[in-house]
Amino acid sequence: MIEMIDLKDYLKGIESVETVYGQKAKEREDRLTKPRGSLGRLEELAIEIASMKREAIPRINRKVIFTFAGDHGVVAEGVSAFPQEVTPQMVYNFINNGAAINVLARQAGADIVIADLGVAADLNIDHPNFRDRKINRGTGNFTNGPAMTREEAVKSISAGIEIFEEEHRKGKIDLVGTGEMGIGNTTPAAAILAVISGENIENIVGRGTGIDDDGLIRKISAIKRGIECNQPDKNDGIDILQKVGGYEIGGLVGVILGAARNRVPVLIDGFISTSAALLARLLNPVSVQYMLASHLSDERGHGKMLEILNKKPILDLGMRLGEGTGAALAMHIVEAAVRILNEMATFESAGVSSKE
Repeated sequence: MIEMIDLKDYLKGIESVETVYGQKAKEREDRLTKPRGSLGRLEELAIEIASMKREAIPRINRKVIFTFAGDHGVVAEGVSAFPQEVTPQMVYNFINNGAAINVLARQAGADIVIADLGVAADLNIDHPNFRDRKINRGTGNFTNGPAMTREEAVKSISAGIEIFEEEHRKGKIDLVGTGEMGIGNTTPAAAILAVISGENIENIVGRGTGIDDDGLIRKISAIKRGIECNQPDKNDGIDILQKVGGYEIGGLVGVILGAARNRVPVLIDGFISTSAALLARLLNPVSVQYMLASHLSDERGHGKMLEILNKKPILDLGMRLGEGTGAALAMHIVEAAVRILNEMATFESAGVSSKE
């Protein structure tokens, strides 16, 4: 049972980051035993984290990656190289610790929360890391009508908020990663980008799981027809989600908003996760202040998404798997930045002569 959240009221609780803490972190950075600015992006990240968490010397203890699953009716248009039954199969793989995200989260020391927001199959899973928040058995085919109802769109966002808040109450989360699984979900993600950016669709649609040229033509056509059929309002995040989105994308919108409200930094994963970030931005622009771009995906269009969010990726490894894999890898960099701030000696404490 998903508790419907009063989104308007909830969004009011998202406050801007407090840069005075970032300034204090910078002052400490400048006293550490190194030339000022010599650790480059690491120093920038530590300052950003301090401002987000409102802690002059922040610490990162508990890390959680939220990997949400959902299916998409638009796969009927031949937009994916894999069949839809792979979605539930991969959810079981996550539960059995067999996927890339399991390996990388384990290496990063991060917990994983896996949730079914809209898988088109009944999952029989009893596991402490699994959350059943199924809204429907996959979205509708948006080439001939909305992907979901407006109520379902709000419900998917509410489910993400609820899952985040539950997990945060269990034990304070210091760093979040977003991830997803859903055959065909680069199609709604590209549709979301097309609506918000107004870019030529051919310039932002990629090959997803590896479709051939004919598949790419079908994918571009499906997105064009979906936007033409549904006419999403580019200024209304819920309307876009309802008409061309996905349940797992809505769930990730909720996670991002929940993290922002609780002043927890969010590492946004790849193309699909960043489409959720674009929607979160429309619902509350302040939420962008709590986002970090974990990496630049190899998926065409991801760079445009990051440009809209004004975010610089931490990593660029040519990845396009999703699941939260980029977020898991970037956790190492973010934690390193914070540990430098915490653990490195100052010129005074080490008895080292400074430049001055």
